[in-house]
Amino acid sequence: MFRKEVNEKSPLRILESSTREGLGPGNLGVVMARAGVGKTAFLVQVGLDDAMRERSVLHIGLGQDIEHVQSWYDALFDDLVQANGLEDAAQVRALINRHRLIQTYSDGSSPNERLQEVVSLFKDKLDFTPGVILMDGFDWEHGSVVATAAEIGAVKSIAKRLGAELWMTAQTHREGTSKHPEKIPTPCADFKDLIDLAVFLEPEGTHVSVRLLKDHDEDKPSETHLQLDTDTLRLVSDQSADVANKLPAKSCTLLSGGAAGAEACFGEAAERWGLDEVHFTFAGRESTRPRGAVELTEEELERGAVSEAYVQAQLHRSFPKTEKFQRLLKSIWHQVATAGDVFVVGELQDDKTVKGGTGWGAELARHFHKRLHVYDQKQESWFHWNGEDWDRVETPRIQKRRVCGTGTRELTDAGRKAVAALFEQSFGASV
Repeated sequence: MFRKEVNEKSPLRILESSTREGLGPGNLGVVMARAGVGKTAFLVQVGLDDAMRERSVLHIGLGQDIEHVQSWYDALFDDLVQANGLEDAAQVRALINRHRLIQTYSDGSSPNERLQEVVSLFKDKLDFTPGVILMDGFDWEHGSVVATAAEIGAVKSIAKRLGAELWMTAQTHREGTSKHPEKIPTPCADFKDLIDLAVFLEPEGTHVSVRLLKDHDEDKPSETHLQLDTDTLRLVSDQSADVANKLPAKSCTLLSGGAAGAEACFGEAAERWGLDEVHFTFAGRESTRPRGAVELTEEELERGAVSEAYVQAQLHRSFPKTEKFQRLLKSIWHQVATAGDVFVVGELQDDKTVKGGTGWGAELARHFHKRLHVYDQKQESWFHWNGEDWDRVETPRIQKRRVCGTGTRELTDAGRKAVAALFEQSFGASV
């Protein structure tokens, strides 16, 4: 049936073709990435693909609620339907629901005991034995190395007894994790002998790259050379659906700079509505948002370097040549590059650019063909860039998981209200 081919762009199909033999029963695969990059989306894509191939999938969410996990499956399945023109969507959705069960826990303690309990329960009551186990939210740093290794080993033993493939997620840190790592980074490095397949996700330009760090006992894992969509974690496609506004706010990540004014306002809203935050800063720069602050290294800053001639040609003006300001322009690249949505608070000018340094973020968004909105504080209205000009619009909605929020330091009451309205329009009333 068509459903067997519909998810060919899932990360699981990609890995099966890139690895020596896929994951295999009783083995452990780990999806590693920093917060907000897409570990959960990756795992859900694995679950969707296996369920559509009529393999029994048990998805366990630690420190999550069932609505959160279910909303991921619903949104990413809807994306598959739209991207593939799936006509028998209702039947395929029913198939997935028959072959996938979700169990969540409010905390992450004793995952091996909980896994054993739920496996026994589902076997006795539903005659359901998983062939694939997905565990999202395990804390690899919750105890000593010996205790954590014992916990992972126990979970893996259950999977082996069932003949099930086991996938887990792991949150890495910028510190101690190099760009394009070749070895398993912390916090998983101490448990490399327990891991059979290791996948690392890294924001790269406008997409997420996939790097295979371990492939069973291969001395040198194959290069995947893969780029995934930042929202759906499927192979990059021109037909990716807008999925973020179907997901809970806590599945989204705000990318910003944490400066006073508009950026701090976006950060406050992100915290109020439950989004993750990543605020890019650099040595010597003050940030008003310690939550999610990430200090860029010199090497990382240079990835955002653009010639002064290009800036002048695009914005029809020059910026201060001080080292600090030039470094600020470079850091803005990191805010915009992997964002799906870009929202700017500032002032539009007659030449269709945005006034001040804020204009660089808007110009990068246009250059990368991002979905771009600007709130003009002078006109007190939102505008959307249609590719050629600005259209006045009503309060927009966030429609991507990774969203950039930036703008002027001189934030007005109207600008502050516009940011709040944006989040309320996107996610409903704040908690």
